[in-house]
Amino acid sequence: MENTNTQTIPTLYEWAGGMPAFEKLFNNFYDKVLADPLLEPVFKHMSPEHRQHVAHFVAEVLGGPKMYSEEGGSHFGMIQKHLSKHLTEQHRKRWVELLLQTADELELPDDPEFRSAFVAYLEWGTRIAVINSNEEQIDGPQDIPMPQWGWGVPGGPYQG
Repeated sequence: MENTNTQTIPTLYEWAGGMPAFEKLFNNFYDKVLADPLLEPVFKHMSPEHRQHVAHFVAEVLGGPKMYSEEGGSHFGMIQKHLSKHLTEQHRKRWVELLLQTADELELPDDPEFRSAFVAYLEWGTRIAVINSNEEQIDGPQDIPMPQWGWGVPGGPYQG
């Protein structure tokens, strides 16, 4: 007998509130970055479009529309943007701290399942950014697929 009681599990992107939530998150976050003594020197020359590009990148990774890819962005291109930036573990930790602080202020979902998946992606992505930032070039295929991040081990939103 077929189970007709299946529920569609939303993507992390949908659960967070869609593109408006990501654009507001990264807009408010980068205001904090530019006011932060550790991060401001790293980001003070970012383009006016940087906030939106990062919002679209993260939204796409978390199951949203392919706006970043359709705007000409790629995972290889994102890696290239970090080359020779010489980011440190202190930069990484502060970046994550400010982003999570902003997520709390904007009341992004704080259920354990969403935050577990969201923080896992931030940890993974920022650690790769630090590694790549200490390289001058990356050899390899330019058609590296965009990461696709889901709910992971919890499997979906909290149902308590």
